[in-house]
Amino acid sequence: REVRESAIESLAENLNDSFVAPVFWFVLFGLPGAAVYRFANTADAMWGYRGERGGRDWTWFGKWTARADDVLSWLPARLTALLLALAAWRWPDGLAREAHRTPSPNSGWPMGAMALLLGVRLAKPGVYALNAEGRAPSADDMQRTAQLGGRAVLAWALCASLVIVAAVGVRWE
Repeated sequence: REVRESAIESLAENLNDSFVAPVFWFVLFGLPGAAVYRFANTADAMWGYRGERGGRDWTWFGKWTARADDVLSWLPARLTALLLALAAWRWPDGLAREAHRTPSPNSGWPMGAMALLLGVRLAKPGVYALNAEGRAPSADDMQRTAQLGGRAVLAWALCASLVIVAAVGVRWE
């Protein structure tokens, strides 16, 4: 159960972090926009954790990366939830409530959307439970997760491509 929950959470969160957000920033600012986003997101994953090492507190080092990632991921995380809803052809009722259960201002949006759309419980023990009343994920839910993620990728790729083609067309005229 926990492995399935983690896999579903990972797909949902990484749909945003590794695809929707970088493409979003690419569409707005080209390759530099995507690179800045990926740097902030990767730096947050590497340095954004609190803790001690070698007898020193390194919290200060990761705070700027965590805040940069929070700011740059704010809109894309919500777009990812919208894309998942479009992929399922329905809005996940109570999404905002579920999204706010995680400590992150952003990761709860795609993970909460996936939990509600699948009807499953996703939890990080001692930290949060999304759709706490939901059932444990099954093998079929893993297939459904992949389908929803794939549809969301196709929808976002199509939207981004249309925006880029329209922007290039405007510049050529």
